[in-house]
Amino acid sequence: MNSKPLDWTALTLLIIGAINWGLIGFFEFDLIASIFGGMHSWISRILYAIVGVAGIYALGLFNKVEIDDELRDTSTAK
Repeated sequence: MNSKPLDWTALTLLIIGAINWGLIGFFEFDLIASIFGGMHSWISRILYAIVGVAGIYALGLFNKVEIDDELRDTSTAK
């Protein structure tokens, strides 16, 4: 199974989450909450949960990066 589209989706969600956290940290402005009706609205909570799941999924991407690095090292060593 090719998980590349899922990897890109997770990365996109993580970037959205990181931008939102940056806005919260720098300006005390929660973009997701302001767009979807507050931090406790069900849509906001679902989006926060999806970004959280994407973060958990992205933990597995570290393994892929390590495998790619090992393959690259062995192919250039020849």
